Amino acid sequence: MQNAHTALGRYGEEVAARRLTEDGLRVLERNWRCPEGELDIILLDDDTIAVCEVKTRSEHSFQQPEEALGPAKADRLRRLAERWLVERWPEHFARFTRALPATPSIPAPPTAQGAAAGPSAVGPVLPVLPIGEVPLPPGGVRIDLVSVVSRARGAARIEHLRGVI
Repeated sequence: MQNAHTALGRYGEEVAARRLTEDGLRVLERNWRCPEGELDIILLDDDTIAVCEVKTRSEHSFQQPEEALGPAKADRLRRLAERWLVERWPEHFARFTRALPATPSIPAPPTAQGAAAGPSAVGPVLPVLPIGEVPLPPGGVRIDLVSVVSRARGAARIEHLRGVI
């Protein structure tokens, strides 16, 4: 059974993801975990990867959500973001490049009989890049804070603070 703290955190992540999607950002992953910790939401904001830390508090809390992000947490988020980029971005990058509009197909190499096999029916031929060679988005990577304050009545107050770290 979930305790009240965990339930409030899950609620905050859900309303934050919904709001960010409504604002035009594309969710790549939620609740990514590794032995070092967890990233709440990873998004694509136009041409920028945004790693979002969601902090949720009730309106009666003594601390505002943004106050919970100290130097140690900031350092850990940087390390987690780097690890996510190494482990997960190549897969997302490959998926996005396959989804790009088709460009003229590159003819296939000649077959054993010497005849060209013709253009691929599945779209352009894309290079397979080793992990270290997968380019980052042109906008780079930033770490954001999404502050959620749950109210006793009415909708939660949500603030998306870009590039806080």
